Amino acid sequence: MNRANYFALQPQLTKHLIDQEQLIKQAAEATFGLTTWELVKLRVSQLNQCAYCIAMHTKQAREYGVTNNRIIALSAWQDMPIYSQHERLALALCEKLTQAHTIDDTFYQTLENQFTEPGLVALTIAINAINSWNRVVKIFKPTVEFNE
Repeated sequence: MNRANYFALQPQLTKHLIDQEQLIKQAAEATFGLTTWELVKLRVSQLNQCAYCIAMHTKQAREYGVTNNRIIALSAWQDMPIYSQHERLALALCEKLTQAHTIDDTFYQTLENQFTEPGLVALTIAINAINSWNRVVKIFKPTVEFNE
């Protein structure tokens, strides 16, 4: 079944999402890194079971130099020694926010110490943005292209 083309039907609304991605990319590059950004987007997409976004962010992660082992291991990141403390905290935050868990003061302080306040704001907005994209894509189901 073909579903609505959200880009064509609401170009002004989707343009805002795309523009937001460009702003987040700039903030990510300046504060917590593009590799961490892609790992977060991929992990959130895994949690939300968004096939289109998993395919897209796997490809983008590879373009930023993320190895296949780090991509494959992402679903079990907590038990893998191949992620930095910086990445682990970003992944922990993305899981907590995606699953609507409470962020206690101790965890917040740890995040703030690692990312700085501007970095933490950028990371939080980045997590919110990929969750938003996942939800849009899950209803309209664009064709998944998973090229090796």
